[in-house]
Amino acid sequence: MTQGGAARRTVLGAAVLAAGTGITGLTAGSASAASAAGDGHGDGGHRDLPHPTVIGHRGASGYRPEHTLGSYQLALDLGADVVEQDLVPTKDGHLVCRHENEIGGTTDVAEHPGFASRRTTKSVDGVSVTGWFTEDFTLAELRTLRAKERIPAVRQRNTLYDGQWAVPTFEEVLRWADREGRRRGRRVWLHVETKHPSYFRALGLGLEEPLAKLLRRYGRDGRNAAVFLQSFEPSSIQRLSRLVSAPRVVLLSAAGTRPWDFEQAKDPRTVADLVKPEGLKWIAGFAQGIGPTMDLILPRDAAGRLGTPTTLVKDAHARGLLLHPYTARNENSFLPAEYRRGTDPNAYGDAFGAFRTYFEQGIDGIFTDNPDTGLLAAEAFRPGRRPVNR
Repeated sequence: MTQGGAARRTVLGAAVLAAGTGITGLTAGSASAASAAGDGHGDGGHRDLPHPTVIGHRGASGYRPEHTLGSYQLALDLGADVVEQDLVPTKDGHLVCRHENEIGGTTDVAEHPGFASRRTTKSVDGVSVTGWFTEDFTLAELRTLRAKERIPAVRQRNTLYDGQWAVPTFEEVLRWADREGRRRGRRVWLHVETKHPSYFRALGLGLEEPLAKLLRRYGRDGRNAAVFLQSFEPSSIQRLSRLVSAPRVVLLSAAGTRPWDFEQAKDPRTVADLVKPEGLKWIAGFAQGIGPTMDLILPRDAAGRLGTPTTLVKDAHARGLLLHPYTARNENSFLPAEYRRGTDPNAYGDAFGAFRTYFEQGIDGIFTDNPDTGLLAAEAFRPGRRPVNR
């Protein structure tokens, strides 16, 4: 089975039914097994991925609670080219998949009386956050929790799956990817983010070293490994560049913001500086790509409508950097104003129109909560494509 084209696609209804069940029976993986399955070192690198590449944002989080094996499985079944994980540590140093270390909104921890005293307030990257934090739980304790939908008011149907899956460790995800790679006869690509790396390093829970150790164990540390490593902190990507050779991406937030490691190091540069030619040249010295917020490519005006495109795509490509902007979603509340339909913010708008505009900018890939929508939209921009459902 090839990675690109219509042959990869799975009928949505069948995929939804298949991914609605729990994922069980994970077996231990190994570097040799990963290599045999084509999930580690291979002949084809990231340039061989379908273009534009569709990245399942936290899995298929438009349909399942994010960062669960059910969400990751559905993303693959819907045809995603790459599946994303965000990593945070437990108290005893295990890497687990959560968008944030605060887990009150994504697990049932509040329903566990024994953990009531763990609720606290912390400053995370300069922001005061109240809740329960992974770094205060051992992995054994975290395994007693179940995942739930993060934004139930927007995605009420996703709440049907609350409690169906546990919080996965990254090692479990690597084993899952190995197994899926063998079953599908192709490499399963991952897009892995280190979350709040400076914050955790200050706690003695550095992310990069245990991540690199796992990547080496499962054969995903080489230049052509089926994984992207990403972070909003450039220093984390620099550290990873010294540990492994896997492709790396610097994430970029709003233009006026500064990466937290820049704040701590008193580096005066903002994201606006990093997206200038000189900043992109600096990034290209240790990374292969950038993951900008879409607003850095297509700014929105005060009414939420798209404005004149910037030169970021051209400038980044001129320095050999690929672009994986974030995040495309189907709901009106997330779409540019001209693609919203009706008055319900939670209803689907003209997502295909928005994707078309995004892809017309020449981006190399996109993070999306709805991989099936993104894949169908991407087909029109893939050379030598076969029409889908036409």
